[in-house]
Amino acid sequence: MNRKSTYRVVALAAIASVALLAGCNKELPVTSVKTLLDDPGQFDKKVVHVAGETSGGMSLMGYGAYMLDDGTGRITIVTKENGAPRDGAKVGVEGEFRAAFTLGLRTGAMIIEKSRVTQ
Repeated sequence: MNRKSTYRVVALAAIASVALLAGCNKELPVTSVKTLLDDPGQFDKKVVHVAGETSGGMSLMGYGAYMLDDGTGRITIVTKENGAPRDGAKVGVEGEFRAAFTLGLRTGAMIIEKSRVTQ
């Protein structure tokens, strides 16, 4: 391979790397709590992203649970690491949605937290 070809390959690799990194910086799609609870079967055992304000947090030895309110509804978040954030914290959560039951107008569900970002 000559020098000119080598520079082209390096330049193309650099451009591809920048494009890939730019794509990684896009915000993840956030699903509203209302959407999750309106059709829980559609999201059961799938990874979802939610964001809102926390309340009712409890932690013990790294495990925790708290409520997340996004303005459309409230859902329980269970964490196996990092405990619960303080009440009133604004967080974004990625986790596995778990539907427990639907009975009339009530749906029991939770999200098992995989990662959390404080906003």
